[in-house]
Amino acid sequence: MAKLLTKSKFKMALECPTKLWYYDRPDEYANILDDDSFLKALAEGGAQVEALARCYFPDGISIESSSTTEALNKTQLLIQRDSITVFEASFQYQNYFLRADILQKRPGHIKIIEVKAKSISKKDESKMGTKKWQPYIADIAFQKWVLQQLYPSFTISSYLMLVDKDAICPTDGLNQKFLVQKDSNSKAIVTLTSPVTEEDLSIKILREVNVDHHIELFWQEKNDEEQTVKDQFHNFSKIYFSEQKFPPKAKSECGDCQFNTKESDKFLSGFKECWRESLGYKETDFNDTTILDLWDCRNKPKYFQQGLIKLKDINETEFKINESDKSGISRTERQWLQIEKVKTQDNSVWIDKESLKAEMDSWRYPLHFIDFETAMLPIPFNKGSHPYQGIAFQFSHHTLNENGQVAHVGQYLNTEPGVDPSIEFVRYLKKELENDDGTIFRYSNHENTYLNSILERLEQMIEPPNDKEDLCFFIRSITKSPSDSKVKWEGPRCMVDILELVKRFYYDPLTNGSNSIKQVFPAILNRSDFLQEKYSQPIYGAVNGIQSHNFINQCWIVKENNRIKDPYHLLPPINKDISDEDAQLLFDSEDLKEGGAATIAYAKLQFTNMSHSEREELRNALLRYCELDTLAMVMIVEAWQDMLQT
Repeated sequence: MAKLLTKSKFKMALECPTKLWYYDRPDEYANILDDDSFLKALAEGGAQVEALARCYFPDGISIESSSTTEALNKTQLLIQRDSITVFEASFQYQNYFLRADILQKRPGHIKIIEVKAKSISKKDESKMGTKKWQPYIADIAFQKWVLQQLYPSFTISSYLMLVDKDAICPTDGLNQKFLVQKDSNSKAIVTLTSPVTEEDLSIKILREVNVDHHIELFWQEKNDEEQTVKDQFHNFSKIYFSEQKFPPKAKSECGDCQFNTKESDKFLSGFKECWRESLGYKETDFNDTTILDLWDCRNKPKYFQQGLIKLKDINETEFKINESDKSGISRTERQWLQIEKVKTQDNSVWIDKESLKAEMDSWRYPLHFIDFETAMLPIPFNKGSHPYQGIAFQFSHHTLNENGQVAHVGQYLNTEPGVDPSIEFVRYLKKELENDDGTIFRYSNHENTYLNSILERLEQMIEPPNDKEDLCFFIRSITKSPSDSKVKWEGPRCMVDILELVKRFYYDPLTNGSNSIKQVFPAILNRSDFLQEKYSQPIYGAVNGIQSHNFINQCWIVKENNRIKDPYHLLPPINKDISDEDAQLLFDSEDLKEGGAATIAYAKLQFTNMSHSEREELRNALLRYCELDTLAMVMIVEAWQDMLQT
């Protein structure tokens, strides 16, 4: 049977047409994004959003089918009516196939609606022509093109139905009405736990946006070779239908390719195959660090055009370095440091001891380390809430005293279905931190962002809690204002970002340019004799050892192949059905990437049927991981303290 070109394959081919070859051969090539549609739909809220969208069309008929042929036949029967609304209508023109989320047919007119769990506000509409929106426009553009070929005498209008960030949810408990389950094809299906009422729909939190104009512009966009999208489409379609492989081209996007995997006995790496064919790489070439690994590199296409792909081939003359205007190194100085260490094969740690010591001398004990787990749900919990309002549902809290004593002193986790715990979360955090004026640490801007989001919500509440002023004062005291805020502040006890300290004062080649705590922590553990000595004994969670809420007699130093095993790998994955690393790869949104496995776990606890024992197991996994996150921050600081003494 001839292969069909679908809207998802069309979008994939726009990223890189060679991907189609690998995608159609799942038995040969490993694909990082395989078999994850259920988890992605669950965590992003796509399944619930689509179910809510259908509620806006009570006369809609859903096509249920077990095969493409059956879906096409059922669609053809229904579409003969003059006026009809169909969910999951299927159409095929030649070997182009589409399944439309919502299709309305009226005499001489067809309206297609693609439903996306993507947020939009009034100010975003002007940005819909930007690159960020291209995958969404491409999706509906493909559908419109197929329908135009099949129904040339009809006018066809195209809409994206998006989550309206400006809307206010009219009722309590709306998101709990959509129970998500996995069908026999591992797809997410939604069952209503109770009817969606007129009041639930009295304010629409999903909004239709006409994109016909954006589609016209989209087809005319040009690539580096000056080919329009329409020309590219016809070109790769021709090659695809002739069952040939599109000639590969190495480019900056290869870094995010889902076929950029390690080869194994079972599977080939599409990425390696592309680079062998396009660059003439031998197996040894793949051991060299490339421009794809250079931290925060914003002009990768330029290096690819110049053929400067391996870091060792880049010279200082081709690299513009701007000095830092504060202590430590600048972004470009750090990039050059990474390149220089590759060029000289220097695997040693770089640390700006003087600047780091000056920073550390300003800290007040006891030191507090906090980490949040959060979620952003398209359909809100409560009446009066906005879609995608940030929800903070978990924190972990470690302390480090001046005498070196470490303790896991507190934690919070609320995953009760239908409850937004964000205000209570801040209350508990305040209790944890208000007993002294010790310096507070976070890793990345995430905690600052969410506290500011909760602050804004508190200030806008029509019926605020009695302790609103206390909570607002507390949040302002430990945060700084967002960059786009009209009112500027920096609290007297503003959290210190360890990520910023890493960027300015510390570089370890073992991280391969990444500053993620998931890379920095295992690397520093392998470097620090102090940490290895201290944590090689089962003192963590032991009587008279280090206080812990979730571990008993835990030993964190486990050797494997002469290296210390990543402590995160000592724990079973949070979700049994996906590794924690792969969980991050599922998402396009940075907010969801940040949460990764915890975001998926929270969505499961909120929107799926689980037994009490399954819930407890998942809650315990969340507690262990969040505790390890703050312990990792403690260990990084302990290692630095030791390094400054040697």
